[in-house]
Amino acid sequence: MSKIEDRKKDHVALTLDEITQYHKSTGFEKYDFRHNALPELNFNEISTETILMGRTFSFPLFISSMTGGYDKAKFVNTVIAEFCESQNLPFGVGSQRAMLEDENLTKTFSIVREKAPNAFICSNIGGAQLINGLGDTKIRAMIDSIQADAVIIHLNPLQELMQPEGDRDFKGVLEGIEKLTAEVNLPVIVKETGAGISKYTAKRLLNVGVTVIDVAGAGGTSWAKVENERANENPFNLLFNDWGIPTTDCLEDLSGLQWERGFEIIASGGVRSSFDIAKSLCLGANFTATAQPIIKAVMKNGEKGLIKLLDQWKYQFKVIMALLGCTSVTELNKSHLIRVS
Repeated sequence: MSKIEDRKKDHVALTLDEITQYHKSTGFEKYDFRHNALPELNFNEISTETILMGRTFSFPLFISSMTGGYDKAKFVNTVIAEFCESQNLPFGVGSQRAMLEDENLTKTFSIVREKAPNAFICSNIGGAQLINGLGDTKIRAMIDSIQADAVIIHLNPLQELMQPEGDRDFKGVLEGIEKLTAEVNLPVIVKETGAGISKYTAKRLLNVGVTVIDVAGAGGTSWAKVENERANENPFNLLFNDWGIPTTDCLEDLSGLQWERGFEIIASGGVRSSFDIAKSLCLGANFTATAQPIIKAVMKNGEKGLIKLLDQWKYQFKVIMALLGCTSVTELNKSHLIRVS
């Protein structure tokens, strides 16, 4: 097994451990819902359908990029692909850097399109890999391997700096994003990996053609902690375990910008319940995303575990909507929230 395969395997194992979760809060606890005692609606007429990138999905939940690039990833991606196909949910594969460096690993990614011929599936590559351009051959291999509907570019300077073998050169990432955006005829999503995206960073991304931003704020899995658990070498790096902008702070920062720039926001980073999903949408997100609860359900009970989790979240989400007096997701806004701290 190569070093990159070892790293991907370690990442999945460590994200399942509570030791790699932020001590810092997402900020969702700062808000409560404004109860509506007179909702005037029929619960059975409430719809959880939501539009993202021009496509209608059954529920505002994106299955975040998780894995690929090592043998067991094929099983994980198979389960998630079949689940998303049956439930009409979008998802992204893990970073495809591994398959670009070793074509023998392509199958761990391409399996998703075989199992989910109609699902909305996103390619994924790191921003650092775009410095000086990725090259048409690699771009086509990445997209064609899964017949991608969109491309995710993940930004992870914190994670890279915690890795002994990580990237140290980030000069040219924005230019690389601009180049890729111009070259592909697909929506481009830029996401952080858990440290958040500020308004300043969002403006720079929008200026180069990015149409969807996944804030991926602090409060969920800390990739600094993941890498520090892997390396177990530099005690000074432990100071960065809680580095990042909380998810709700990112949403508050970007929601105002959304009105003037017309882009879509995905809220992720510690989304762990239907309450977090509803609060995210009230704070201006168009959609939400999660990874850790999904990978835990897959590892424990496979697709049955995923379906059970989604059914619970969908029902609870509909109850929340009923108690707010909303029959469609588009009705959710900040007026439904009370700031409690």
